[in-house]
Amino acid sequence: MNYDIIIIGAGLVGLATAYQTQLKNPDSKILIVEKENDVALHQSGHNSGVIHSGIYYKPGSLKAKNCIEGYNSVINFAEKHGIQYDLCGKIIVATSQKELPLLDNIYKRGVENGLQNLKYLSREEFREIEPHCEGIKAIKVPQTGIIDYPGIAKKIKELFEELGGEVRFNHEVKNIIDKGSEIIINTNISEFKTKKLISCAGLYSDKITRMTNEKNDVVIIPFRGEYYKIKDEKKYLVKHLIYPVPDPSFPFLGVHFTRMIDGNIEAGPNAVLAFKKEGYNFFDFNFNETMQTMLWPGFRKIVAKYGKTGMGEMHRSLSKSAFTKALQKLLPEIQENDLFAGGSGVRAQACDRNGGLIDDFDIVKNGNIIHVRNAPSPAATSCLSIGNKISELIMN
Repeated sequence: MNYDIIIIGAGLVGLATAYQTQLKNPDSKILIVEKENDVALHQSGHNSGVIHSGIYYKPGSLKAKNCIEGYNSVINFAEKHGIQYDLCGKIIVATSQKELPLLDNIYKRGVENGLQNLKYLSREEFREIEPHCEGIKAIKVPQTGIIDYPGIAKKIKELFEELGGEVRFNHEVKNIIDKGSEIIINTNISEFKTKKLISCAGLYSDKITRMTNEKNDVVIIPFRGEYYKIKDEKKYLVKHLIYPVPDPSFPFLGVHFTRMIDGNIEAGPNAVLAFKKEGYNFFDFNFNETMQTMLWPGFRKIVAKYGKTGMGEMHRSLSKSAFTKALQKLLPEIQENDLFAGGSGVRAQACDRNGGLIDDFDIVKNGNIIHVRNAPSPAATSCLSIGNKISELIMN
């Protein structure tokens, strides 16, 4: 049970980190411990399957750097290993005059981040691409695509094991003892010893961080994103991907339309506070996890800042007609009976004590331990790039 490196979490970031590290250090004994019985069962398998271009992210940020690099890496990986993907492109649509300056800011960020062939489209031009979409101006982003992320995760696991790596499922980490030269990890089943530890625990990254006595300055607040799917006979309404201009008063992209790699079309997501970290349904509830959210000083400041918008998101969660009305802003022809319930995902959003929702990837290193404390979207797109960076960091 002695290892050189242990990674907690078999989502895309944990898997990519383990794979990249094993690839560079073939003689190292590396283990992934995962509390579930398979890979990518939470954020990595519950996302919209989009290959993000990097157009939204602040130039120079970890998100921007890793998304651009990760975009190329994940496409090359898919090509090499026969993973299905499609660079179908997307349009970001302004539906009012007040959104035009925001659309311009997005375009400028895309140019600064090195995106090629971005193009402004008039209403007549974007309706040639998406004839049922409504708005006044759009940006065409050719780099955006769709991909099978669970397929990526399974292939990375396979390659990691072929290199000699180990994966232990159904092992939930209960305690970590850092002795400096040796780190002891106790799970519900076994005890492991390692020289170095990397935590890629997603929704439970704050809990794992506290186990190593790191300063408790961020907490994960779970936000559920719920989707509807469009009935087969109305799929013609959406050709590719249609996104709104994000609301600057709310730190999420807003409801959009996504053609999936399996041929389905999703509409959503909203962004609703979840009362359980893995609360994929509205009435899922965990008392301790909910109290952690409610008692966190930063959460109360979030309520003060985003309370009105949050109530609107909650209303759309409970009302299909309200959800449909939000979708009609981009696609006026869509009707309530064109939609049926799809899946949902829970975003692990780090929040500081002052109510700041951490916007960038947050990776901290202390001695022989690395914690990935915040890795929301575009972490799936960026996973191979993030994994590469962490592998370099842990070996220094």
